[in-house]
Amino acid sequence: MHAIKDSVHDYIEVSGVVADLLDTAAMQRLRHIKQLSTVRLVYPSANHTRFEHSLGVYHLASRACRHLDVDGGRAEAVQAAAVLHDVGHGPYGHQTEGIIERRLGRHHDEVHDLLAGSELADVLESHGLSTTVVADLVDGQGELGQLVSGELDVDRMDYLVRDAHHSGVPYGTIDQARLLRALTFIDGDLALAEGNLATAESMLVARALMNATVYRHHVPRIAGEMLESACERLLDGTDLDAERFARMTDDELVAALRDHEPTAGAAARLAERDLYKRAVWAELDDVPDRVVDATHDDEREAERAIAEAAGVPERAVLLDVPGRPAMPESSTRVVVSGEVRRLQDASPLVQGLQAASTVQWRLGVYAPEEHVEAVREAALDTLDLPSSGTRPSGDREAFV
Repeated sequence: MHAIKDSVHDYIEVSGVVADLLDTAAMQRLRHIKQLSTVRLVYPSANHTRFEHSLGVYHLASRACRHLDVDGGRAEAVQAAAVLHDVGHGPYGHQTEGIIERRLGRHHDEVHDLLAGSELADVLESHGLSTTVVADLVDGQGELGQLVSGELDVDRMDYLVRDAHHSGVPYGTIDQARLLRALTFIDGDLALAEGNLATAESMLVARALMNATVYRHHVPRIAGEMLESACERLLDGTDLDAERFARMTDDELVAALRDHEPTAGAAARLAERDLYKRAVWAELDDVPDRVVDATHDDEREAERAIAEAAGVPERAVLLDVPGRPAMPESSTRVVVSGEVRRLQDASPLVQGLQAASTVQWRLGVYAPEEHVEAVREAALDTLDLPSSGTRPSGDREAFV
């Protein structure tokens, strides 16, 4: 038994299969992938890693198993899945996820191929665990898979508190102990027991506030779009294959970008925080459906059209179209007056948060500062956007 000191959960005890998994190269790689990637350009202390987070998710999964009387091999499989749940992430985490999905056809939760025949598989099998069962749990399959990847998963319980702690904001606070004690299975679905409506609401409030202030801050979004564009050019212009790309660390990716002349400038901009600026910042109601629902190829074609109309280089325009507003946690099941209900149906507060997420949605068009006005005019025309309400606010926060 080993005890690992954690900034959020104090001491985390590890033994057995989890202790052995932590010593593998695949897990140690997560020490070199930042949990919040480009968010640290706004919140300088947000330098925690996927490795720390994975430990926290394992810790909460262990507590959930004890509460739910899940023991033996079933508990070991859940704990292994919890600590491995992010092992499929590429460099910079979610920032490169879209590239990996397009090029390899898999999401970071789909780890069956990654585990098969690997050092991780050897560890799991040496402890009598099936790699297929563990990979299914990581993917959220089955009753216990909901604990690892679902609407009430321990992943969410850890990252909200951890990200808020390291960012220094007061918004991600949730009652983890109450949430874990309230967990129950009803007809095979994970739910919160009677009397925990406010407990469930608090998690969604925390998520909504973290979205608004941390996860969807415009600076990380701009940096993320710059990084994704550079990564696409790196893959298209070198012999780096997508599988190798997906297994890089943050530093390895930055080094590769610096070593490739067409992306060296972007790497320097990111390293020096010399970022593009917002040319357009548009609300959902002002954006045509054809733009909101644009595919990746549609977005790239729009960037080319805007650049041509503005008379600027193609790479000087970045179009950022988030997915339509969604709050999957609102489907959380909670027992209210003896009846199992969806949280969104039981809580006016959650309905308000859903409305707020629509109001907070923004489309962005970004460009180097010297091209902002030309790109703005071209983007308004190309995307059929109104001229009013699409200019970024002049309000500035610290570190923006």
